[in-house]
Amino acid sequence: MKDFYQIIGYEFKDTSYLTEALTHSSYANEMHKKLRCNERLEFLGDAVLSIIVSNYIFLNCPQLPEGELSKLRASLVCEKSLAVYAKKIGLGERIMFSKGEKRMGGGERPSILADAFEALIAAIFLDGGIEEARKFVLGFVVPDIQNPKNHRAKDYKTTLQEIIQKNPEEHLEYVLVSETGPDHNKHFVFEVHLNSNVIGKGGGKSKKEAEQQAAREALELMGY
Repeated sequence: MKDFYQIIGYEFKDTSYLTEALTHSSYANEMHKKLRCNERLEFLGDAVLSIIVSNYIFLNCPQLPEGELSKLRASLVCEKSLAVYAKKIGLGERIMFSKGEKRMGGGERPSILADAFEALIAAIFLDGGIEEARKFVLGFVVPDIQNPKNHRAKDYKTTLQEIIQKNPEEHLEYVLVSETGPDHNKHFVFEVHLNSNVIGKGGGKSKKEAEQQAAREALELMGY
């Protein structure tokens, strides 16, 4: 694990936290041992991530009103962003899956990567405290905020609506395709339809996030 410690910039004192963070529910179920999967840590990590990001952008983006702060935070902690962060540290290769889940490419699925990344945040928080967790999180978040090419804070739904409104006969509709997971860890998938044609699809931990990601894909396909 020494190489992984170097990658994440933190060395665990109690490695059981890291083991739990890297244990997918499929592996825990397959092993039939008293193994804890990372779902509880993911729950805690979500809260730790939110407070760290909220505190940082509140202090460092004084020009932004509340609504813009909310949009910026949502763009930084959404499933898509967390999955990108997870890939940067090769997290998918470290997660322990059942044989079936591994064959199905679980280590590449954005929802699994995002959950594991949040679980890792919680593991660092429990093992090293809030400052170590803050250092880890901001190592990913700050470059994103400072990157002038980062447009992920954009309200994709509004942008898409403004484009479509130029043609009054066109009709946009967001359709819920699937809703999976327990109440504390839901995953929603939405399609955005233009006159009954699917022009985008996206997923997220809330309906709003999934709709935004569907709109983002639609805009990309339209060349925006």
